[in-house]
Amino acid sequence: MTGRYVVHVPFTAPDEPAARQFARIAARMVGMLPGANDMAATVSELDDQRLQFRLFCGRFVGGGRRCERPIAHPPPCTTIEPAPPREAVR
Repeated sequence: MTGRYVVHVPFTAPDEPAARQFARIAARMVGMLPGANDMAATVSELDDQRLQFRLFCGRFVGGGRRCERPIAHPPPCTTIEPAPPREAVR
């Protein structure tokens, strides 16, 4: 055993673009957890899970970071910088 596990969470979507959009949102949310690799997220058809499609580009962009844009995006590759913290509203 490697001590590493993969979580599979099936969901339904009306078509592939909707499935990819939902999966990208879910991957981003899970990617905030330690040990999660949202850049490796994939989507597949329920009846053919051996054929998986990547959601994010994943090319190296420098500084050990990867491109966070959707797969097959127009140039250039980039990362998404976290939003600066907001000040509390009083």
